[in-house]
Amino acid sequence: MAKAKRLYGCTECGATFPKWAGQCAECGAWNTLVESLIEAGSEAANGRAGWAGQQAQIKTLAEVSVEEMPRFSTASAELDRVLGGGLVDGSVVLIGGDPGIGKSTILLQTLCNIATRLPALYVTGEESQQQVAMRARRLGLPEDQLKVMTETCIEAIIATARLEQPKVMVIDSIQTIFTEQLQSAPGGVSQVRESAALLVRYAKQSGTAIFLVGHVTKEGSLAGPRVLEHMVDTVLYFEGESDGRLRLLRAVKNRFGAINELGVFGMTDRGLKEVSNPSAIFLTRAQEEVPGSVVMATWEGTRPMLIEVQALVDTSHLANPRRVTLGLDQNRLAMLLAVLHRHGGIPTHDQDVFLNVVGGVKVLETASDLALMAAVMSSLRNRPLPHDLLVFGEVGLSGEVRPVPSGQERLKEAAKHGFKRAIVPKGNAPKEAPPGLQVIAVTRLEQALDALFE
Repeated sequence: MAKAKRLYGCTECGATFPKWAGQCAECGAWNTLVESLIEAGSEAANGRAGWAGQQAQIKTLAEVSVEEMPRFSTASAELDRVLGGGLVDGSVVLIGGDPGIGKSTILLQTLCNIATRLPALYVTGEESQQQVAMRARRLGLPEDQLKVMTETCIEAIIATARLEQPKVMVIDSIQTIFTEQLQSAPGGVSQVRESAALLVRYAKQSGTAIFLVGHVTKEGSLAGPRVLEHMVDTVLYFEGESDGRLRLLRAVKNRFGAINELGVFGMTDRGLKEVSNPSAIFLTRAQEEVPGSVVMATWEGTRPMLIEVQALVDTSHLANPRRVTLGLDQNRLAMLLAVLHRHGGIPTHDQDVFLNVVGGVKVLETASDLALMAAVMSSLRNRPLPHDLLVFGEVGLSGEVRPVPSGQERLKEAAKHGFKRAIVPKGNAPKEAPPGLQVIAVTRLEQALDALFE
């Protein structure tokens, strides 16, 4: 059998070299050459690819079958929601998150439940079989059917998987897996890429659904090469504080469903429990009305959620007042404060402004603009807003209040939780308001401020 050829490629410019060097001779970058393999003897490796191969079969789009891909449930409604309705045969799902956030816990719970009806295999490269069994017993999970293997060599893992033929397999974690064809240490760029490529190929050939656990860097992104996220079908991120009660599972890539879906879990002594009504959790507020607090309706994937936005505005003793946000975009806060000054006549150039989204949720949409400004005004004037008030809408640079998607569903969610008043953009005002909810439609920031403090 011909020996595989090793090349070293630059991660910056893509140039390849037969030997490793500290500096790339093409772009001059340092420590960017990583090892990769090319199968020797193949026509592709010898530069003669493509001329003697068979012609590929092509079809028009009308001839391609678009039947729904078969899915099966993971026995967790929130995880199924994030995955797009369930797990697809042959799919590869990458889960990332901070240490201790619950990645291994949720996958162990999922596999123990799936193993009661389908063959499943849990491969751990970080823990022993005894540690996995101890966690399963502590969480009270069914242990009879799930098979566990401690292994870090990808060739041995795939050989065992071909023998056992699991329907679902977990690799915990991809950074501990290595291939014998490379000489670099496990966790390196080339090892992670080649190991993931072998697992993706096996998943597509066998129809086995694979979960990969990925470590994250101190910046919060997945460790390893960026191509890892391109190779897999779905990328999920765990959000939340490791010492907090809530865990948020967000899809940032999904070839089989919608992205930006959000699954909400609560961490208990029996593992992660689903939160079927997250609005009720996020709306646990103080009994008395306090300044700087307002409720908004955000849209996450395919459902609305009611969350509380808090603001604290205080006199600054610094030359440059502080602008601090948790769960919101800090640059957008600076822009909205400028709009508030120009079109609302409210200066904050001598005030520190702190904003927080209760529950650790990250709000990425512009529907939070009006609620953000309402919380700032409430804290600045030291006037509390009513508990039964809902605010949402996008604010433009000229002071106009723009409509946001799915306004009707947001209002229905508010009415379901007992809200009596809602200040919304005129474009989101329904022809018939939900029972018990007074909808106040505004087109300008000045109108919204008047409605808030009338």
